[in-house]
Amino acid sequence: MRQAEVTRDTLETRITVSINLDGSGNGCFATGVPFLDHMLDQIARHGVIDLDVRAEGDTHIDDHHTVEDVGITLGQAFAKALGEKKGIRRYGHAYVPLDEALSRVVLDFSGRPGLHYFVDYTRARIGSFDVDLAREFFQGFVNHAAVTLHIDNLRGDNAHHQCETIFKAFGRALRMAAERDERTAGSVPSTKGAL
Repeated sequence: MRQAEVTRDTLETRITVSINLDGSGNGCFATGVPFLDHMLDQIARHGVIDLDVRAEGDTHIDDHHTVEDVGITLGQAFAKALGEKKGIRRYGHAYVPLDEALSRVVLDFSGRPGLHYFVDYTRARIGSFDVDLAREFFQGFVNHAAVTLHIDNLRGDNAHHQCETIFKAFGRALRMAAERDERTAGSVPSTKGAL
């Protein structure tokens, strides 16, 4: 069963993430940050991952702690659900367009955290959402899922479209990388024998 539930409880946030890597794309989100909920839905639907995220945070100060800590907790849940990573494809990639915007996401469940994020948003906010927080979300995820993640927004005029293509591509790349590969007979996809 490639499922996990993780709770992160700090003085700034309390977050619970439940995940089923072999789900059907169902999601339930209540983070207190509406645009983040919308982006998490992209991950679930395009990753075909069942995902439930509940968060209470100090959003009266700023959305930063909540967004970052959701990324951290989601990363922990992925690491727990994947376990030893036996039989997975390991690598995933996707290009996703939305009208004029196009993004590419490439990832590796390598065991080595690394974020390479190249996005030049056309404006600083999408509604009330600070676009800088998208990077904080992915940095939290990378650090705790122990993945190498490359994100490139190749073009876009609308910041909402830019961000949405990133999250959709991230979901699709996660799906590919976490999929079971029948040809590997359950072995770890590494010449080291461990990830």
